[in-house]
Amino acid sequence: MAWVELVTILALLQAAFFAARVGKARADYHVKAPAVAGNEMFERYYRVQMNTLEQLVLFLPALWLGARHIDPRLAAAIGAIYLVGRTVYYRAYITDPAKRGLGFSLSLFPSAALLLAALVSIIRGMLAG
Repeated sequence: MAWVELVTILALLQAAFFAARVGKARADYHVKAPAVAGNEMFERYYRVQMNTLEQLVLFLPALWLGARHIDPRLAAAIGAIYLVGRTVYYRAYITDPAKRGLGFSLSLFPSAALLLAALVSIIRGMLAG
């Protein structure tokens, strides 16, 4: 389970990094709290952070359910794709939000795959008695 724990920590550190980037963008683009609009570049950083938080709500339980119901190393490998996807999403969204699709897909599909694998395993177990 150490690999799953490592991916979990990396996902949380990545989210913290994105939050720190929002704080820096707030200062760089002179967007005073509590405002979350008013400068397009600030809003890009903010949206990356918010979308990442939205994805984490799905990803972390999916990762742990996947680890429990399929091989933990496989779950961690799939989770690593999520981490890459979030990085691709971050870079694309900051540069050109219209190009965020690949990063979004690379972070949504691992969660979906982990959830589906866990669901299938749970149902099979229930049917087997």
